[in-house]
Amino acid sequence: MKTVDTTSDGRRRYSPLIPAIQAFCQSHRGEQLEFVLDDAWAFNELKEFLIEQGIGFREIYDGDKMVLQFTR
Repeated sequence: MKTVDTTSDGRRRYSPLIPAIQAFCQSHRGEQLEFVLDDAWAFNELKEFLIEQGIGFREIYDGDKMVLQFTR
C-alpha cells in the first residue's frame, strides 16, 4: 500500500489536494493507496472525488489525522 502523508508538519506549502491527486494520477489500476490528512476540507473533497470516480474507500479517524484507504 502506498501512503501519501499530506499532514501539515511544517513541510506543506500548498493544498494537500495537490500531492494526493498527483499520487492518484500516477497510480495504476489495482494499486492500494492511503491518504493521510489533517485538513477536513481536503478530506471531504477527496471523498467526493473518489465517490465520483466510483471508488469505494475506508475512512479512519485518529485524533487530528484522517485517513482514506482504497484500491484504485
